[in-house]
Formats: sequence, structure tokens, C-alpha cells
Amino acid sequence: MSGALFRYAVIGLTLFPPWLRADSTMIPRIIEQHDARLATVLDQQVTDPLSPSLGGIPDATGLYHANAAGGLLKTAAAAYFHPDSSWQRNPELRERIRLAAAFLDRHQTSDGNIDLLTTNCNSPPDTGFVVQNVATAAKLARMNDDPQLFGLLEPFLRKAGEGMTKGGIHTPNHRWVVCAALAQLNELFPDERYVQRIDAWLAEGIDIDRHGQYSERSTAVYNAVTNTSLVIMARKLGRPELLEPVRSNLDAMVFLLHPDGEVVTEISRRQDLNTRGDMGRYWFALRTMTLADGNGRYAAMLQPLEPEHADLARLMEYPELADAPPVAEALAENFSRVYPEYGLTRIRRGRTSATILHTGQSRWISLRQGEAVISAIRFSSAFFGKGQFVPTEFEVREDGLHFKQELIAGYYQPTDNTVGPDDWEDVRNQRRQTEINRMTHEGLIRETESGFEITFRASGTDGVPLAIEIALREGGEISGVEGIAGTPDAYLLKEGQARYRVNGDQIRFGPGYAAHAYVAIRGAEAKLEGTCVYLTGFTPFEHTLVFELP
Repeated sequence: MSGALFRYAVIGLTLFPPWLRADSTMIPRIIEQHDARLATVLDQQVTDPLSPSLGGIPDATGLYHANAAGGLLKTAAAAYFHPDSSWQRNPELRERIRLAAAFLDRHQTSDGNIDLLTTNCNSPPDTGFVVQNVATAAKLARMNDDPQLFGLLEPFLRKAGEGMTKGGIHTPNHRWVVCAALAQLNELFPDERYVQRIDAWLAEGIDIDRHGQYSERSTAVYNAVTNTSLVIMARKLGRPELLEPVRSNLDAMVFLLHPDGEVVTEISRRQDLNTRGDMGRYWFALRTMTLADGNGRYAAMLQPLEPEHADLARLMEYPELADAPPVAEALAENFSRVYPEYGLTRIRRGRTSATILHTGQSRWISLRQGEAVISAIRFSSAFFGKGQFVPTEFEVREDGLHFKQELIAGYYQPTDNTVGPDDWEDVRNQRRQTEINRMTHEGLIRETESGFEITFRASGTDGVPLAIEIALREGGEISGVEGIAGTPDAYLLKEGQARYRVNGDQIRFGPGYAAHAYVAIRGAEAKLEGTCVYLTGFTPFEHTLVFELP
């Protein structure tokens, strides 16, 4: 971001409030949704003066997290100060803010930190997440000349600053969460110690690779957390160079989107691996960079996120974000990209989207045509309880993408050593093996004019049962298959084609083949959730499935 835009942002705080320069088509809808969410949270907040959880908000398990109270403070402050909110200057809302602030004070440790009850005690990084919200609420109070409300939040923030200037972290993104929180505190309560601590973390360098992914590669969660934190630091510290990794990451995400905006999560190193997620958490970074750069591609990714994922408090804290974005440009939707470092190939052909994992994962390919989604295809044989196909070799050849796994298993002979009750595993590796068996699993994926062809091969030991598993996302109708007795949501494709329909989208695949109905292969991973279609056979085995995605 240019220095001129930073100056413009500062001017905007005093001369051009957001509701005078607003995106007139979007901001009213954002306010409406914001007020509705606030009403829901207030209904959950504890107001019983005798309750030890007074001011807190329970989660589904009955735990009262500081994070929830901090989120309430930011949401409530935005509604309290925005002139178009139905909650503007509401005395009851002000009291709820006081209760939430008192809850945080009571649940702050002597070091200045909070506990994340589900996992982390006396946690500086989790304090950083809370401070990012509470500091925004305090900034809104200061912008609106409300020293009393500001004073309610100041004790928690100052004490949290003490904890974060010396406290440690767990994960890569935690560094930037803490740094962003300290940058916000430094704006409110200038302190050279905050900046020194930020610089100590920044001296490690921003952990982004040449493909625009941070080290956690968490496309649904922590990419966005890092982007938000870097934007905050750039804005509060006047360091526009910190926006460069944000740009790189947003550019990368263009190629990790399915046609409906769902993100590819198969590369994640965190808990969002193989989950469903969207770009909602990227909203703040996207709106910032869309307007700062006049970037139409960013505008295209931003457009479907509003008003649902917009943050009214951020719009008020950074008034220039309320401007109307530029015209959206079409995103790339016809490409094939290989990411060797991630072991990933991404293919988009309009509404067709394929994610192919090279090695190390059993869910080695997923396919979709619009709303019709094959979430995973897996392959396993009943080979000594370890026959799940997890490719260990990958190669791109002229005829397609090749995958391979080689397995070996045998039986163990007597040993001269005494085997005690706790020695079995240690001694087992020292025994001589006989009756050696081998198994080679192979896969070949080829793109065709109408979709994909996948060839499955298994050889080495004859007569071993095997199964191909095709997992379908819920919400559609499957035809051309037969149910498997005793296994809910499991079907055999014995012959011909199966057809999976979701609304107007469909995927056809076949031909079928079923030599048996043994699909819960011993030693293989448990059946995936939802509807699964199986093909079965015995080794030696070779079968090509044609997937048509019209």
C-alpha cells in the first residue's frame, strides 16, 4: 500500500466517516446482518448477577471462553457507535459491554494472558486473538470520544500487553497474531517495548513460499489469520511492505478455488485438512487489498463474501474500506497446475474441478462438476491388514499421472532369544521372515475431453480381495447401483454407469465391476462419511473407470 493511502486512511478517521463515503449498495446490508448476529449473541450472554460466568457466552459444550467475550465486545461496540445501527447508543447494550469487559478481567491470568479452555493454559497467542477484537472495540470508543467505555477495556488491554511482550507461542501464525495485537496496543498506548517485541518476531522473516502459501498451508483457516494480522501490522505500524505476502497469498488462492468458491483444503497441515471451507475468513484482507490495489480479481473473490462475512467494526476502524470496490474481473477457470512441493495437481475446466494428491494420502483424487462432488476416491486390498493404497511414488508421463505403492509381508520364524511379555515388537524385527508376499498397487489418471479416466491395478499376490471406494458428498441422488446388505449408505456398481445428480449438475462413472461384496477391507481406513459406491475384485486386477463431467 502506498504512503499516500496510509495518509488517506488517517485523514478518513476524522474528516470522512465511513457512512458518508460508503458503498451504498452493500453497507446497509452489512449493518442489518451485523445487528441480527449481535442480537443472537446477546441472547446467549449470561446476565444473572449471581452467576460466576456473568458476562460470558457459553459454547455448545457449556464452556465460557474469553474469545467469545472479546468477540462480543467488538461486535457490540460497532453497533453501539454506528449511526445506522438499531443498537446505536442503546443503554442496555452499553451495560452488556460492561459485563463482557468485567468477564475478561476476571478470567485474565496474573501474567496478563487468557486460557483457551479446550487446549492452552495461560496462553499469550490466544490472548493475541482476543486482544485483536478488544483493541478494535477500544479504538472505536476513542474515535467516538467515549473515554468511559474506553476505560472499561483499558485494564485488560494493558495487562495483556505485558503478557505478550514476553510470552511465547506454539505455531507459525501465532507470531503474527501476537504482533498484530501489539501493533494495535501500540496505537492505543504507545510503548517502545511493543514495537521491539514485534521486530523480534519479524526478524525471523515471513514464512511464505514461492507459491504464495504460508508454512501451515491452512487454506480455510490460518492463511486468513496470517493475512489479517499482517494487514493490521502494515496499517498500524506504517509498514506497507508487510502487505506483499498478503498479495502473494491472495494471488495463490485464485488457483485453489472450486467453481462455487469452496477452497481446496487437501494441502493443509492443520485441522482444516480435507474439510469444507470458503474464503469468508479472508474478507478483511480481500477488502483491504481490493481497494488498495484496485484489483478486479480480488474484487471477484470478495463479492460472494458480502454481506455475510463482512466485519462492520473493521469498516468503522478503517473508514476507506467502506468505499465501493472496483469492477470484478473473471477469475482463472481453465488451467492445470502442478505443485511439486505440496504433492498436488489442480485442474479447472469451467465448472469441472479436480484435486489430485501425488503421494502420502489415501484420498488421492477428488472430482466435482458444479454441485456434484466426488469428495474422495480410495483403493485398498486385503493384503495383511496394510493394503490401503497410499501412493509412495508419483510420475508425470505422456499418457497421464502415474501412482505406485509397493508392499511386502511375510511370516516370522523362531528366535534364539527369550521373548518376554513386553518384548514382542522389539524381537519381531529380529526374526527371519519366510513365505514372503508382495503387492504392487498402481493408479493412472488421464484427462479426457469429457472428464477423466482412472485405471486401477493390483498385482504380486494372487487371489487377494480388493475394493475401490468412491465417496459422494451428501445432498444428491445416485442411480445405477445396488445397496450392500448391512452397510448403510454403501452401494455396489456391478455393471454399466452410475449417475450422481445434485440439482442440475451430474457426474457419470463406470463401467461397474463387482466380484464380491467385501468392502470393509481389513486394515483399510474406515468408510468415509456419506454415500459410497464400490467396485470390487480379486488380484491380479486392472480396471479403468471413466468419469464424465458434462
